[in-house]
Amino acid sequence: MTFHSILFDRPEQRAGADQLGAPPFFRDLNLDQVVESITATRPDYNLKPFFYTLPLGVETIHYRQDILRDLEAKDLWECVRSFARQMRSMREHLTQAGKLHYRYQKEAWFVDAVEIYGQAVTNLYLDLESVTVRSQGFLTFREYLKTHTQSREFTSLLAETAKLKQDLAGVKYILTVHDNHVTVSKYEAESDYAAKVLGTFQKFQLGVVKDYRVQFRDWAEMNHVEAAVLDRIALLYPEVFGALNDYSARHRDYLDQTIGDFDREVQFYVAYLEYVRQFKAGGLTFCYPHVSDSKDVHASETFDLALANKLVSEGSPVVCNEFYLQGPERIFVVTGPNQGGKTTFARTFGQLHYLASIGCQVPGREARLLLFDNLFTHFEREENLADLRGKLQDELIRIHHILSQATPNSVLIMNELFTSTTLTDALFLGKHVLERIMQLRLLCVSVTFVDELAALSESTVSMMSTVAPDDPTVRTYKVVRKPADGRAYAVAIAEKYGLTRKRLMEHIVR
Repeated sequence: MTFHSILFDRPEQRAGADQLGAPPFFRDLNLDQVVESITATRPDYNLKPFFYTLPLGVETIHYRQDILRDLEAKDLWECVRSFARQMRSMREHLTQAGKLHYRYQKEAWFVDAVEIYGQAVTNLYLDLESVTVRSQGFLTFREYLKTHTQSREFTSLLAETAKLKQDLAGVKYILTVHDNHVTVSKYEAESDYAAKVLGTFQKFQLGVVKDYRVQFRDWAEMNHVEAAVLDRIALLYPEVFGALNDYSARHRDYLDQTIGDFDREVQFYVAYLEYVRQFKAGGLTFCYPHVSDSKDVHASETFDLALANKLVSEGSPVVCNEFYLQGPERIFVVTGPNQGGKTTFARTFGQLHYLASIGCQVPGREARLLLFDNLFTHFEREENLADLRGKLQDELIRIHHILSQATPNSVLIMNELFTSTTLTDALFLGKHVLERIMQLRLLCVSVTFVDELAALSESTVSMMSTVAPDDPTVRTYKVVRKPADGRAYAVAIAEKYGLTRKRLMEHIVR
């Protein structure tokens, strides 16, 4: 097969990828924090748009998963990292050349950049030939490199670069400094008087003495005197410097676009694998999920990546959860006490599905997930006084907009719907929303205080965030399949009005 991209197995998928912005659900699911952490160490590659890609087909997901599996091997990993270092050095030379003012110096830095590029591409091909790769992406890219490195254009570029470097290295000249005049002339095998002078005074050296020699400062930019000297050297060697001018003009587009794209795109995998390693070092597991159009989904030992990133950095433990839907089950209704992990569970469900859809490993020992066509979130928003709508009206408009776009293959995450109204109204409206979701047969996680919604039909599955058996005030952050016990909303009301046992005891003691 023809190689198009290390990220996309079909060329049309690559078009417009750089113009993508973060999907609207990123902030609700804390995926913005996840992507920020993944890409933070590689700002030069502009990787974020690759994480904003809309859901891909199963073939592309498998394409990426296979590449990730290849990169988990140390030899290929080092091969790609070495190539990245050389390409980074090439870009640094080009950047420096752009900052310089004198023509011949700019052109010399440009030649060095091309030389580094030629070595990087050649080494990459030789390295890929010596390692084992199984993914379609790396196999076809290796074939592309083989054809490219053996092409007349590439071999001619290397040969011309080597000859020009050799010719420049062969330039020799003499500087004669007298009073305020500097004379530049060709070197004609004159004697090296410096060696003779040192030899003459060697006999007067008595141990260690002060060194009066002047140290030249190693600045990248030439000063006006150096530039003037170089201009006169160019007059002495017109053929060499004429070739330098011609070379720089003809090879401005030396970088092969496909190889340049590979250099950037492969960092999507490298950055993600490096991000994952910190969690694996802490004993957490990741897997390659099975993605299909089946709504029998499940995951074990999974967790919220954004929260785990914070906890791992603090040295705190990460609580893992599991879930499954089977048969007619479509909706998780999650209840339980405040701050018990309900919203974290909902975010985890959304994060898993999105990361799986872009071909990444997901947190968990095992996962089977839906290849969705769209992902929607409905989280609480601050009331916007400018639009003159109340909070309840705004929620109804937002959820209506979502349900009018959703299809049976969509995923919806709802967090605490209708909290601004009474329990009776929240129950009434919540039932209507869930009934519409059941009609659409889409996958949904609904976090709520309304326990009655957990047992609407065979499509709903009750999940509860749990507390310690011996102390109801201690959260376990475990969310398990369990019938709603009717206590969550009561506890929330008691906390709201200061009627918890703790608050009452404080009043009694006073």
